[in-house]
Amino acid sequence: MAEIVNLRQARKRKARAEKEARAAENRLLFGRTKAEREKTEAEKALSERRLDGHRRDGDEP
Repeated sequence: MAEIVNLRQARKRKARAEKEARAAENRLLFGRTKAEREKTEAEKALSERRLDGHRRDGDEP
């Protein structure tokens, strides 16, 4: 025999899981100190400068 499922409860459980996943993602994006954010930005800028430094003349950006 099949298991009886309360659709309202299943819907709420799914919404809670999605909300928790979104919260975990936001913790990664926004839950950092100012020093960590600045370090990441500096690393990104350095990487872009190195990449641009390897461009050949006449290439379109």
